[in-house]
Amino acid sequence: MFNISSIYPKKEGYHFDFDYYLNKHMPMSIERLSGAKGFKGVSVERGIEMDEPKIESSYIAMCHYYFDSLEDFMAAFMPYAEELQGVITNYTHIEPTIQISNVEISKP
Repeated sequence: MFNISSIYPKKEGYHFDFDYYLNKHMPMSIERLSGAKGFKGVSVERGIEMDEPKIESSYIAMCHYYFDSLEDFMAAFMPYAEELQGVITNYTHIEPTIQISNVEISKP
């Protein structure tokens, strides 16, 4: 199984509209990709901070798509790539880091 992640690093003066991301962008993205061959799931994580002990998150948000193969993901994503990437500026000015990983262990 492969994990394709969009990771939004914390930057000084960042803007990230979670309302738009969670209620508009992600539902659209999930609608486009979840019916594709090899789709296994998706998760979205929001970085948090703690006061005691003081811990600051390195990332604002992370989105993880899971597919059987990288080829399955690319076949699902490419027809919608321009549309999905074209709305990033609606929720942030942070350029996401893309991480593609082979999932070695996964347990529900």
